[in-house]
Amino acid sequence: MTCTFRVQWRRRRAPFGLAPKAKWVYSEAMTSRRTFQTAALALALALSSTASAQDIRSKFDPSRDAAKDVAAAVATAKAQGKRVIVDVGGEWCPWCHILDRFVLSNADVKALVDSNYVWVKVNFSRENKNEAVLSKWPTVKGYPHLFVLDADGKLLHSQDTGSLEAAKDYDKAKFVAFLRKYGNT
Repeated sequence: MTCTFRVQWRRRRAPFGLAPKAKWVYSEAMTSRRTFQTAALALALALSSTASAQDIRSKFDPSRDAAKDVAAAVATAKAQGKRVIVDVGGEWCPWCHILDRFVLSNADVKALVDSNYVWVKVNFSRENKNEAVLSKWPTVKGYPHLFVLDADGKLLHSQDTGSLEAAKDYDKAKFVAFLRKYGNT
C-alpha cells in the first residue's frame, strides 16, 4: 500500500477582536480521508489478525466466530501476498493433533506454511459445527480437513488429509508437495 501526500492550503483566522486578514498557510497532509482510513484499516487488520486468525499452535475453539476468523485470515493473506489454509477439525480429533505436531516439528514444512499461507482453525464439534461457514465449501468427510483459499477468499482446493498420511504420522514428501502445489511460490 502506498501513501500519497499533497499540498493542502488552509486559511488561518485572525485572533478574536482583530480584523480578519486572509492569510494562506502551506501544509502537507494525506491525500484524502479515504487514504488515511485505508491505512488505519490495514494497520488495524494487521494488529487484529494476530488475535483473530490463529496459527497452527492454537486450539480448535467452539466459542470462536469462524466467519470472522476466516475473514481476518483472508485479509491478512491479501495484505501479505499469501494464501489461506482453513484447518477444519476439533480438540476431540487425534489426527488434528498429529497434524499440528507434524507441521511444528518439521522446520522445512513450517517454513513453507509460514512463507505461503495464513493458517486458521475452524472448529467442528458437537458444541459448534460451524455449518454457516462450512456450507460454502465441499462436504468434509474426515478430519482434519484442509481448504486452500486465495487472497480473495475463493476456494482453490479441498484436501482430505487421509491421502497425506503415512502410518501414524503424515508423509513429509506428500505434505510438502501439497503445500508447494497450492502456495504462492
